[in-house]
Amino acid sequence: MNSISNILKRHFTKELEKDKSKTVYDLFKWKRVDVILKDYKTGKTLTDMRNLEFPEHYSQNACDIIASKYFRRAGVPGKLGYENSMKMVAHRLVSFWMEALKNENLIKTEEQCKIFYDEMVYGLLNQMYAPNSPQWFNTGLALAYGIKGTKQGSFYFNEKENKVMECEDGYSRTQASACFILSIEDKLLGPHSISEQYITETRLFKGGSGTGTNFSSIRAKGEPLSGGGYSSGLMSFLKGLDRNAGAIKSGGTTRRAAKMLCLDIDHPEITDFIAWKAKEEDKVRALGKVGYDTSFEGEAYETVSGQNGNNSVRLSDEFMKKVDNLKTDPNATIKLKGRVSSVVNRDVKVSELWDAFNESAWKCADPAPQFNDIFNAWHTCPNGEDGKYNAAYNRINSTNPCGEYAFLDDTSCNLASINIYNFYNVNTKEFDLKGYIHMVGLIQLALEASIHWGQFPTEDIARKTYLFRTTGLGIANVASLLMASGYSYDSNEARNLTAALVGILTGHSYYVSSLMAKEIGTFSKYDINKDHMLRVIRNHSRVAGTLNDSYENLNYTPVKVAHNILQKINLGTLSEALTDAWKNALEYGEKYGYRNAQVSVIAPTGTISLAMDCGGTSIEPFFSHVVYKKLSGGGFMTIVNPVLEISLKNLGYSDSEIKDIVDYIMRKETVDENGFQYEKIIDGKIEGAPHLKAEHLCIFDTANKCGSGKRYISPMGHVKLVAAITPLISGAVSKTVNLPKTANVEDFKEVVLSSWKLGVKGITLYRDGSKASQPLNTSLSEDGSKKLEDLTYNELLQKVKDLQAEHHYSRRDKLIGIRQGTTHPAQIDDVKIYTTVNRNSEGEISEIYITTDREGTIITGLLNSLSKSISVMLQYHVPPQDIAKMLRGQKYEPYGFVKKHPYIKSVSSISDLISKIIDIELGDFSRCQIKDEEYLSKMFTINSETAYDASKDASQLDNKKVDGERLYDSTCPTCSSTRMVRNGTCKVCLDCGSTTGCS
Repeated sequence: MNSISNILKRHFTKELEKDKSKTVYDLFKWKRVDVILKDYKTGKTLTDMRNLEFPEHYSQNACDIIASKYFRRAGVPGKLGYENSMKMVAHRLVSFWMEALKNENLIKTEEQCKIFYDEMVYGLLNQMYAPNSPQWFNTGLALAYGIKGTKQGSFYFNEKENKVMECEDGYSRTQASACFILSIEDKLLGPHSISEQYITETRLFKGGSGTGTNFSSIRAKGEPLSGGGYSSGLMSFLKGLDRNAGAIKSGGTTRRAAKMLCLDIDHPEITDFIAWKAKEEDKVRALGKVGYDTSFEGEAYETVSGQNGNNSVRLSDEFMKKVDNLKTDPNATIKLKGRVSSVVNRDVKVSELWDAFNESAWKCADPAPQFNDIFNAWHTCPNGEDGKYNAAYNRINSTNPCGEYAFLDDTSCNLASINIYNFYNVNTKEFDLKGYIHMVGLIQLALEASIHWGQFPTEDIARKTYLFRTTGLGIANVASLLMASGYSYDSNEARNLTAALVGILTGHSYYVSSLMAKEIGTFSKYDINKDHMLRVIRNHSRVAGTLNDSYENLNYTPVKVAHNILQKINLGTLSEALTDAWKNALEYGEKYGYRNAQVSVIAPTGTISLAMDCGGTSIEPFFSHVVYKKLSGGGFMTIVNPVLEISLKNLGYSDSEIKDIVDYIMRKETVDENGFQYEKIIDGKIEGAPHLKAEHLCIFDTANKCGSGKRYISPMGHVKLVAAITPLISGAVSKTVNLPKTANVEDFKEVVLSSWKLGVKGITLYRDGSKASQPLNTSLSEDGSKKLEDLTYNELLQKVKDLQAEHHYSRRDKLIGIRQGTTHPAQIDDVKIYTTVNRNSEGEISEIYITTDREGTIITGLLNSLSKSISVMLQYHVPPQDIAKMLRGQKYEPYGFVKKHPYIKSVSSISDLISKIIDIELGDFSRCQIKDEEYLSKMFTINSETAYDASKDASQLDNKKVDGERLYDSTCPTCSSTRMVRNGTCKVCLDCGSTTGCS
């Protein structure tokens, strides 16, 4: 007989049944590590924790992130007063879930308690799954350590009293939800008002959570007010809320404020909303031209609005059908409708809105499309809590900031993700399908427990979370599984394999939810939504192949799993498991209903994917073939992604062939320029590798071009994967489609229109180079118009030659005899740098030599090459200020706080240091922390015979800003690292694990 007891079986810990003296912790080998993290910009120590205990197989990076982010640092009983072992964290989390399930009467015996505890601890320690960050922060502190804290203004639904009540303290219950959707009404004061939005968002941002809101209910500019006068408009309020979010972020919270702003396509201010961030991006670029810092944490972005949220436009089927038909009806229109008055109504051409939307997205990656009717076609509860079908407030109106949780307003979702790769045996090439399904069931119990003993930031969210009990389980590290098993990311096999795994997860989760409903009842509002929910479950079952009749209430045909392809994939009985999962979900749901209105999402899994040592986050492909392994003693080691080697072995390549391929990817070549030689690393290119068969190249395609390679996953490759899994999850997919710098607006239109046709609920598009804060580009633009400050050394030398040929000026003036110059000492980390700037008889900078105390090291050779390159440029009369621009802002180790130098206190690299030294020698102290007028006066009079005119070299002096700053990606707000990568619709720091999202 099917019941919860069938879920509570041993799979991973059977050894404990044989040896009763062992505990689950004895199944792992343990090690001691130190975790020391510093701010890359200032050198300040952020975390210094010694002698911490972790399972032996954890990487240093995973230890760093878990300890710095998730270990409780105060109030823990014992001599230390803080958590110092992963054992303590695992016990704190799992014991809370276990006790909550006992209290909820889902676990009934001590034996079931022990099984649940052991299996969940094993899965967590073995990095098979991880809950979202708020669980790590909050769950179990009172139960495990007696840490209760003070009242936080949080609420829960008291089932016995049948009402919402305020929590007595901060930690007896858990604030486990990362994702919130808030409602807003068109009023200034009162519940759900614009004023209350400030308060609610502030409370959520302060706790590190994210919010999403559809603002379409707010009246437009020019609509009449009840007390007379006219509304200042939606955009005025959005800009105010954006400033509030920025202030909370700046106030020292652990995570950047994360919010989603949605607006329906028929709102009267839609054109201003669409263009908002594109116009602000133009302002950033303009500010950059006059010298303001355009890094994401810099002055330029701080000055403009709209930078604290993700913007999305809710596109209706009606609108998209007109878009699809523009060739035959180019004059089609849509009516923009006032919220309270028709005075602002007007007809707008669909083509104008469509062009504006895609041009803005092309310019700055905002707004993103959300397809309103597709979201609501899969809505399990369109009757809401009052039975009013499809009332505006009962529809899915918005998502959380990252775009994966989509449900009723004023609800929340707590997430967890499964590291799918850790169920794959690289030696036997087998996938533990039974273990995967088993883990899915256990985690759903834990997520349900987190609702039962949960607490929430507002009374409405507490009530509606209790009434609907949505959970959000997903998967991570898909890229590793696909590559290891030999499937290209952009292939039918990969799409069907991923869809099957996601479908099994959702189907089995609903089955487990039905068993919970059998034991203790459905979610409270199941009955009034029963028909709609079962219709959605049947449609899921049709996509999975369990049912073969027609779809219900869908006006498109979703992508269906191809079982003929699935059956050829040698990773277990995926086809049968998928159909069985949905057979059980539907059969038992029809009998008992469901405990949870939703059960699955595909979240970006930023920090937690790093904690699980995932090679790839969420469903994202690999970024490149080269990865940086963090060393326990500090620093990084550059290696080839280990999954690549596993894949090559599974494809039949010999050890010697694999070594040759890896050596090819990591190879260096000697470059000779004007008689000077230096080593150049070709970072990750795989095309042309020895022994590698042409038909295998696609398996190793990545999100971006690798090194000098040309291959990468096409934008439609991303879209097709999202389309394959979307109809098999409850929520949506947090996903960004990366487009090359050369992509045009028409390419954007194609991706958005194709996404809608394929049934994608929402997606984000990002074009390389579309942000002023952007990773350094290394290739010349096609028209050859690359800025001087963006040229590489070789390109700059070639530019010199071209100019010389054009102006018949090819003389190189070498310095002869005794030089006059200045030596600048500096120390970055423990590396001492001595930079000597020599001048010719006319006082012009003509030579720069850079040395270090690290004799015989690679850095010595690199500095010699850099010295020669710069000196040759100077002697060919390249202006030193242009060389400074070229070097400025480059980021590599060592970097951070600078000692020894009297004026320079922080640099991003040795190149950046040289740039600042050149600036000083030119009289420009604008990028230094200290300015010295006496030094300037001495420097500008080298001797009595040849007075040096600073303006000859320095086009701008220290009281002015210098234009042409190099453009780099955003820095981490926690540790200042620049190793921030896109993660779904958000970003994650690869060094400390901080995310710009909410999961």
